[in-house]
Amino acid sequence: QLTGVLDDCLCDIESIDDFNTFKIFPKIQKLQERDYFRYYKVNLKRPCPFWADDGHCSIKDCHVEPCPESKIPVGIKAGSSNKYSKAANNSKELEDCEQANKLGAVNSTLSNQSKEAFIDWARYDDSQDHFCELDDERSPDAQYVDLLLNPERYTGYKGPSAWRVWNSIYEENCFKPRSVYRPLNPLAPSRGGLGSVCHFSWAGLCLEKRVFYKLISGLHASINLHLCANYLLEETWGKPRWGPNVKEFTRRFDPAETKGEGPRRLKNLYFLYLIELRALSKVAPYFERAVVDLYTGNGHEDAESKALLLDIFRDTKSFHMHFDEKSMFAGDKKGAKSLKEEFRLHFKNISRIMDCVGCDKCRLWGKLQTQGLGTALKILFSEKEIQSLPENSPSKGFQLTRQEIVALVNAFGR
Repeated sequence: QLTGVLDDCLCDIESIDDFNTFKIFPKIQKLQERDYFRYYKVNLKRPCPFWADDGHCSIKDCHVEPCPESKIPVGIKAGSSNKYSKAANNSKELEDCEQANKLGAVNSTLSNQSKEAFIDWARYDDSQDHFCELDDERSPDAQYVDLLLNPERYTGYKGPSAWRVWNSIYEENCFKPRSVYRPLNPLAPSRGGLGSVCHFSWAGLCLEKRVFYKLISGLHASINLHLCANYLLEETWGKPRWGPNVKEFTRRFDPAETKGEGPRRLKNLYFLYLIELRALSKVAPYFERAVVDLYTGNGHEDAESKALLLDIFRDTKSFHMHFDEKSMFAGDKKGAKSLKEEFRLHFKNISRIMDCVGCDKCRLWGKLQTQGLGTALKILFSEKEIQSLPENSPSKGFQLTRQEIVALVNAFGR
């Protein structure tokens, strides 16, 4: 049972539990079931950039079933992914005025000003803002996946391949405290080969680096929790039974099993929740504009989805103990800028490591949750751009693609 205040913020666990259980969770669950948020486009065939692929796992529960083209709502598959409004989805690429005129012919409600804005928008490249290595959605290998039909759960994927992914994330990319325990190494001779370190020290790590480590640890804890909560308990003929596995949960999080590390991992999960909650409250003005329409082609459903999303934003703003990201990167301008860039590149590298996960279902959810967290970071470091958004046209200063929106909501939902 976790209790008390979290490090690096003025928030206690009990307040987060109450707020999430009674306000956020029921609504975010409903939102994830809506068409706009359930279809995610992903390339599961991108090669691992860091080591020779050791082959995809053959466990049948690792398989991801792509969505047939006929099932994708017309508004989602029409046009480029970063156009979330009805007007934009009536055209694929807007390279010049001629195409903008064609767009006007398709949708006569679009003003000239909007056409020009959409042309600018199509040319806009905000790769400098991305904390993630994004999949090329135009690749023939990129496919839509129905997240509701491919739930995150324990697939049987484990051992050296899974361990190498997490070890690579921690060792090569993470600013970490001196005495953190490595994830369980399946190659070590003893069963509990976690090392024996007597103390835990943040000495020499500034707030930003502590935050970075906690986010990665929180993401790891989150994924482990999902696997424990939705575990293959028994496989009878054609009818597998999934459910919570307390023994597995204990092995990964009990203080006695983890040399005291487990509760800290769980606290980092709460910290991750706070960061993504803060990002949702900050990005609200972006979605509150009339120009933003969560477009699937079904007007009634789209209006309901937006109303529910705005309702969740109102709740996030009502939370009184948000993490204060202003304390980050607040030193001298030059140092803060280089640290922020280091932060971004570290995180981008982690998103690339997700292409090394050998199980397709684990890769899907790893990529989605990493992109969701990357989107949250992008939002937190774009406050000025979000505050100066124009009301009636897309902005060149800050954009979210549909993929980023879907990843952010589903990662927070997890």
